[in-house]
Amino acid sequence: MTNDLDAIVIGAGFAGLYQLLCLRDRLGLSVQVLEAGEGVGGTWYWNRYPGARCDSESHGYCYSFSEELQQEWEWSERYPGQPEIMRYLNHVADKFDLKRSIRFDTRVVGARYDEASNRWHVRTDAGEEFNTKFLITAVGCLSTANVPKISGLDDFGGDWYHTGQWPHEGVDFTGKRVGIIGTGSTGIQAIPVIAQTAAHLTVFQRTANYSVPAQNAPLTPEAKRYFKDNMAELRRVMHSNANGQPFMVSERMALATPAEERMALYEAAWEKGGLEFRATFQDLLVDRAANDTASDFIRTKIQTIVKDPETAALLSDIDHPYAAKRPPIDTHYFETYNRDNVTLVNVKAAPIERITPTGIATRNGEYPADIIVFATGFDAMTGPMLRMDIRGRDGVSLADTWQAGPRNYLGLQIEGFPNLFTITGPGSPSVLCNMPVAIEQHAEWISGCIAHMREQGLERIEAMPDASDAWMEQVNAAANATLLPQATHSWYLGANVPGKPRIFMPYAGGMARYRQICAEIVANNYEGFALTG
Repeated sequence: MTNDLDAIVIGAGFAGLYQLLCLRDRLGLSVQVLEAGEGVGGTWYWNRYPGARCDSESHGYCYSFSEELQQEWEWSERYPGQPEIMRYLNHVADKFDLKRSIRFDTRVVGARYDEASNRWHVRTDAGEEFNTKFLITAVGCLSTANVPKISGLDDFGGDWYHTGQWPHEGVDFTGKRVGIIGTGSTGIQAIPVIAQTAAHLTVFQRTANYSVPAQNAPLTPEAKRYFKDNMAELRRVMHSNANGQPFMVSERMALATPAEERMALYEAAWEKGGLEFRATFQDLLVDRAANDTASDFIRTKIQTIVKDPETAALLSDIDHPYAAKRPPIDTHYFETYNRDNVTLVNVKAAPIERITPTGIATRNGEYPADIIVFATGFDAMTGPMLRMDIRGRDGVSLADTWQAGPRNYLGLQIEGFPNLFTITGPGSPSVLCNMPVAIEQHAEWISGCIAHMREQGLERIEAMPDASDAWMEQVNAAANATLLPQATHSWYLGANVPGKPRIFMPYAGGMARYRQICAEIVANNYEGFALTG
């Protein structure tokens, strides 16, 4: 093993594993992956909370680069759970002998670019230093836990956990009074499972959320065979649509569909379940009146499912368009509020004021708890990058460069940080897309770029200022053409982290359009990038 390398990849999740394979096995580079965890998995290594499950269907949430891999691996469920995804990623790592190039239990704490040598000096928490020409961050979009700063937490007499930093041995809720803070995608997955064993579960909801049943189930032998026999067509669909999912969005318009027919289509989509519900009509994310038809349908479902009228009213008091925030899917989430051992607390009306030694105190009183679970999400997209001290040309820090919000070119490169690539960074489709599809496109683009540089004898690549400015304008224009910015408290905007700049971070123009843009830039001799010898 050498500390002087062609490339360093930070992170060993979906992105890091594939980037390693592309650079080491296809280009023959000396590559080292540095991973903070003790194993592969990325977000799935850390997120082991009860009910942790993917919201993309299993036949789409996987690599597509290897036909052999696709044929030999068999998913057991429509929506795979965390343990199965971990088994899959370990299978991939073992099949392609990737682990020998991964340094586990190694957290990167700093990276500094030296212009004279055109090298990145990467520092770990153990004080070890690596040198490399190319630095690729594969740190994920949702990997920096957001624990809210609530006074009194240090004095809490019980145990507390964040869903994104879950103990690998699990947590026993049997007979415990549990308070869970947060009703986003994670809370919606965890709440039904925790309620099954807790003596009492108190849910603290600030923002009510839509959710559609996943209708998860074991895959039948016929379904498994169908997916294997039709992988080429499924790949074509995933690569040709906006969200990278193995289904197309309908061309129907909600408002042009008669009300009775529209209701029947929503009912059918609800019964089928999953993210495909949002594909029922073409115009749901661009026309507020069209979106209202879906929003009203889901609100009515909530009010029908939840028996207590007051609880139903709180759960359906949703203040944003459907799918303007991450649209959760669930397994018996709303039904859980019909249990005698579950209480919903409205912290929008009466905010949490402090954690006491024995529970959680809001403006209206104290709720006893033996265990507190923070389902409060992540410092999304920029947090994983900014927690490392990355310094580019002249020692300028990324934190200072992004002080007013992330600015880059294509979500791939940052002006002032030569030879640094970011996989699914802000400014790319990333979290608005089925992640493996976005990851494979990014890793292949980066590998193609490095191969081009080697062929042409080029040593340095950097995003140009004008190109970065123009791309940020495109990102903003794409977002503003949709209803997405109307969810003003969304983590897409960084609104869940106090003090974080409010900027819509992902590219909302669709994965297919983004893929085309990236290909055109390559065809135009890497337009917008400065490449030098």
